[in-house]
Amino acid sequence: MTKKIALAADHAGYEEKEKIKKTLDEMGVQYDDLGTASTDSVDYPDYARKVAEGVSSGQYDQGLLVCGSGTGMAIAANKVKGVRAAVAWNEEIARLARQHNDANVLSLAARYIPAEEQEKIVKAFFETGFDGGRHQTRVEKITQIENEDFK
Repeated sequence: MTKKIALAADHAGYEEKEKIKKTLDEMGVQYDDLGTASTDSVDYPDYARKVAEGVSSGQYDQGLLVCGSGTGMAIAANKVKGVRAAVAWNEEIARLARQHNDANVLSLAARYIPAEEQEKIVKAFFETGFDGGRHQTRVEKITQIENEDFK
């Protein structure tokens, strides 16, 4: 299955984002780079929102965010209805985020994860599917919370 993802980073994640593009190319994953285009300081919520809204609207199958810690981007992205952004710091967490939580956005910590580990995390996330089953009910409960609380 060919996926199309939205990709973005803030200034702290810019250089790692550029490296990750090579991994995505090798994997055959199509992507749109939604910014930023340099290490000049920017506000990470602006870029997280672009990716999250693209995923939420169905324009993209999944998203990938990179900032200093991964946390700020994930928090911002999770404010958009339908987005389940996960911070992953190793391959196993990336796999579990997909298998158990049906995470549709990966958020990476540029300042704390070595480049070679980031490549492994990206591959694990985008090559892993959702297990469904007992996890489906749990994801549906997350959607229920969104529908009740996100007006």
